[in-house]
Amino acid sequence: MTDSQHIKPEIEADNLSAEAVAEYLRAHPTFLTDHPDLFRVLTTPARWEEGETLVDLQSLMLEKLREESQELKDAANLLINTTRSNMMIQTRTHAGAVAILGAVGLENLIHVICYDLPMLLDVDAVSLCFETGDQGSDQLGNDDIRYLSPGVVDTVLGGADKFAKLLEYTNDDGAVFGEAAGIVQSAALVRLSPGGGIENGLLALGAREQGSFHSGQGTDLLIFIARVVDACLQRWLAKQD
Repeated sequence: MTDSQHIKPEIEADNLSAEAVAEYLRAHPTFLTDHPDLFRVLTTPARWEEGETLVDLQSLMLEKLREESQELKDAANLLINTTRSNMMIQTRTHAGAVAILGAVGLENLIHVICYDLPMLLDVDAVSLCFETGDQGSDQLGNDDIRYLSPGVVDTVLGGADKFAKLLEYTNDDGAVFGEAAGIVQSAALVRLSPGGGIENGLLALGAREQGSFHSGQGTDLLIFIARVVDACLQRWLAKQD
């Protein structure tokens, strides 16, 4: 593109007379309505004489500013509500982690996870699931634990390299949530790998309201609390040997 092409619009604009602009606007009465962004740069009449037929551009511009102001307020309120929600979830997660770390013994640890975490995390059910291995059921041997067939964890999470999955809707047959399966409509699943002969497991959080968990949510805190569970399981399983 040549330099003359760059400046051509400016030259044409300079050559336009006020009469030509006015005539164009008369021929295109919806021009300003179609280009509301011009209200930001136009200078509006401060007053007009009674009886004159003038468009109140000032009121239109004020309405535009009111709309923008409301949009900003809505965006600010959304940000505030999201921040508060995130902080509440973080606080609940930390409280859950402290409760897990404070467990005294393997049996107490499993009790805290299955019965205390639902209240601390504000969910309706929490379940511990492990794939049956050579020593799995013998080591844990707790009625509150759900046992899965080998390979189920990878299948549920979508692969051996996946660590968490959020299900907006789920219909559990009891394999994961046991007796609570009937009320669970949404779930958050995270991989457990405590070691010591128990390589694959799930920490499952269930909610009775569909959509409580969804793919748009982050999984950082979920993975964090799973790592805390792993560390505590590893510690108490080691003391059993």
